[in-house]
Amino acid sequence: MNSQRGCVRSSSGGVDIFPPKAFRRMSLIPWVEKYRPQRLEDVVGNEPTIKRLKVLAQNGNIPNIIISGPPGCGKTTSVWAMANEILGKHIKEAVIELNASDERGIDVVRNKIKNFAQQRVTLPEKMHKIIILDEADSMTEGAQQALRRTMELYSSTTRFVLACNNSEKIIEPIQSRCALLRYKRLTDAEMLARLMYVCEKEEVRYDDKGMQALLFTAEGDMRQALNNLQCTVNGYEFVSSENVFKVCDAPHPQLIIDMITSCTKGEMPEACKVIHDLYRAGYSPDDIISTLFRIVKNIEIPALSEGKRMEFIREIGLCHIRVVEGLSTLVQLSGLVAKLCQTKEP
Repeated sequence: MNSQRGCVRSSSGGVDIFPPKAFRRMSLIPWVEKYRPQRLEDVVGNEPTIKRLKVLAQNGNIPNIIISGPPGCGKTTSVWAMANEILGKHIKEAVIELNASDERGIDVVRNKIKNFAQQRVTLPEKMHKIIILDEADSMTEGAQQALRRTMELYSSTTRFVLACNNSEKIIEPIQSRCALLRYKRLTDAEMLARLMYVCEKEEVRYDDKGMQALLFTAEGDMRQALNNLQCTVNGYEFVSSENVFKVCDAPHPQLIIDMITSCTKGEMPEACKVIHDLYRAGYSPDDIISTLFRIVKNIEIPALSEGKRMEFIREIGLCHIRVVEGLSTLVQLSGLVAKLCQTKEP
């Protein structure tokens, strides 16, 4: 390594010069991990639920907990933040995290979980060891039954936190032993504030449309938004809408808006051309229809009245059902365009 900042000695003996910022970004850990909140007060969104966790952290004697919510909303992060505030320096020996989607069988409960619950760890009064089970709704029913018994046997020393996307897949005996906390998707304002913070720390160049594109592609998933941001910066050095959609490989919303405008005017050839171009570019019908639905539902289009918006959503939904059932062909997309062009005010 050369003493000059941003210089690396090549295999030929020369010196390759990298721009300081580019070299720094290549050497960083993922921003998802770098900017992961370490305290509950730093967690973005879901304020009512975070307040409940703060109360539990102040008391120290937490119950068994089920945390349910969509991906990327801060479930596992908030659990680790709570454990950090409760256990402090004891967190390394008193907390274990297992991903139940990888280790979902009964042997994991009998071996890893039970062995950790049996270990003796010296902790201050009213504190317990914590076992975090991520993706707990992927555990088999047999594993969940074994876990129920383990939760009873070691309730005096160990607490269990189960993070899942769907709490209904957790068996009722476990649900009745746990406090249930529900998370929801983050709002655009909450995500934008965090993205701006990261951009400031990393000295990222961006424009407003680039930020809007990140919010559009993430759909309330903070992890996805940060990954898309870092990939765009590493690939293009500037966060614009064009660069974001290139990185995410998603249909550009402006093309869909142009198609919708053509449909409202009954201009079927122009609308079909957009759909056909997207299909030939390699986008799946499911991606195209999902993007079309989100734009019709959430974005104000001058040519689209409220009555037509409802009719468009209805036709898009019917087409999506057929695509999900396996009829994902260009004929289905063309038929949808024809229906939209024929739609009249209700």
